[in-house]
Amino acid sequence: MRRVIIFGLKDYAELAHYYLAHDSSDDVVAFCVHRAYLPADQMFLGLPVIPFEEVASIYPPGDYFFFVPMSPKAMNRDREKIYLAVKDMGYQCISYVSSQATTFGNEIGENCFILENNTIQPFTKIGNNVALWSGNHIGHHGIIRDHVTFTSHVVMSGHCDIGAYSFFGVNSTLRNALKIAEGSFIAMSAAVVKDTEAWAVYKGNPAIKMDIPSTKMRF
Repeated sequence: MRRVIIFGLKDYAELAHYYLAHDSSDDVVAFCVHRAYLPADQMFLGLPVIPFEEVASIYPPGDYFFFVPMSPKAMNRDREKIYLAVKDMGYQCISYVSSQATTFGNEIGENCFILENNTIQPFTKIGNNVALWSGNHIGHHGIIRDHVTFTSHVVMSGHCDIGAYSFFGVNSTLRNALKIAEGSFIAMSAAVVKDTEAWAVYKGNPAIKMDIPSTKMRF
């Protein structure tokens, strides 16, 4: 049983606590936020909330694990920042893969949050710090690189290469063998039939590039 600290106090942290408590052998021992965001009673869901600035002295990295289940704000870079800070402190991050997800011995990195009813077909690899919300189809012989978010019911066909920091809206669809460039924002219900450009926004069916960079998108 791994003793786990969860970063955050909002919806993602509450959901992570629920999933780990009900669908894993991990033991959540505390939550953690920066000192400026500590609640008055320093408690959340009946567990202590520890200042991030002091966590390593209270819960040493050699004895405890971290989980950073943050939202995709700033094209996943806010989550990346905390994940890398936790790694720099010497912690190992867990990944949660739902018992109701379908996998085939896939290579899955650290700090991944993979919820129920995801199908991850054979020979597809998933990097670090990736969130796959419920009900996605992740096709065979593909790769999802670091710091990516899939929302729900995304269809990724086979042999796709998903660049780091990408975001996929609900019900978006990718044709097979596409290269989705770093920082691509794929809007809800978009049907992507061509490779994308880095840090661009795509919407529509077929999807077209919009005149706004993905760094300007708000979550």
